[in-house]
Amino acid sequence: MVECSQNKESIEYKAEHYQNRKFRNLEIDYNSDFGEFFSNLWAFLNDKTENKIPEENSIPIVKLTKDDTIKMPNNSVVRLVHSTLLFKVDNRYILTDPVFSDMITPFPIAAPKRFHELPITIEELPFIDIVIISHNHYDHLDEPSIKKLKDKVGHFYTTLGVKQLLLDFGVDTMKVCELDWWQSCTVNGIKVAATPAQHFSGRGLFDRDKTLWASWVISTSNINVFFSADTGYFNGLKKIGEKYGPFDMTFIEVGAYNERWKEIHMMPNESIQAHKDLAGKVFFPIHNSSFKLSFHPWNEPLNLVVDIAKKEKIEIRDPKMGEIISILEPKKTAKWWGKD
Repeated sequence: MVECSQNKESIEYKAEHYQNRKFRNLEIDYNSDFGEFFSNLWAFLNDKTENKIPEENSIPIVKLTKDDTIKMPNNSVVRLVHSTLLFKVDNRYILTDPVFSDMITPFPIAAPKRFHELPITIEELPFIDIVIISHNHYDHLDEPSIKKLKDKVGHFYTTLGVKQLLLDFGVDTMKVCELDWWQSCTVNGIKVAATPAQHFSGRGLFDRDKTLWASWVISTSNINVFFSADTGYFNGLKKIGEKYGPFDMTFIEVGAYNERWKEIHMMPNESIQAHKDLAGKVFFPIHNSSFKLSFHPWNEPLNLVVDIAKKEKIEIRDPKMGEIISILEPKKTAKWWGKD
């Protein structure tokens, strides 16, 4: 059974955050132009940061089989890559932003390559009840992955405007539900809600902000979790915490940050503050250790956020890719990302 809190006005994009046929953030205007884009690209290509890419085979991976996923305990989670999480809640499977490709950009000259092996292939995954697509950036919406997944997924939930892309990738229109901020759907007792984020969208130079971006809440009668996807720090996080918190676990981006674009990607201290604003119990950092998307050393995000969490006395879990942990009673996790 599927129940959705959609309405006609929102589907027609009549919202405060949709003006002049483009979506917008409510607290800042992030208006980078072609000049800034190519400046960042040039800096990226000429980056001399030490330790920006890990040594080959240095990232430990827990390999999984289909049987391992079938035997996942109820109310557990495993990170597979970047922001791709596999949840098992109410004995059903939810996958966020599935990115299984080796590279994640339309520009081959600057294509970030995945640092590590995948814990599991798409072919080995069980049937996925729900796939959440947070926005249309290539490191969150991966066309080859969607094409491989589409026939073993029950429902896709995404943001306004992204449905057409999924249809172009071959997904059945009856499987796709678009949500605006603060809208939700309940599927077999699992509630999926789209919540605000401070980011932007676009898969090329000419489709900027034509589709919406969002963070997400997943809740059942037993668990309540928050998935940040991509966002800068903003006051809306407190509003999400007030409406949907407290959260058993928050999955918040810590990685790909830089002062050049801190409005749309949080710095590590801001990620910790977001967790506090959301009234989170356990912090799980994502969006790191898979691709080079900024100028920092590859393992800096985890080093910094673990140190900040310790000082702030915040419970943090950072399992290896492929390491299954409980959401409600997560075991302690060991440092796996090398030297400081």
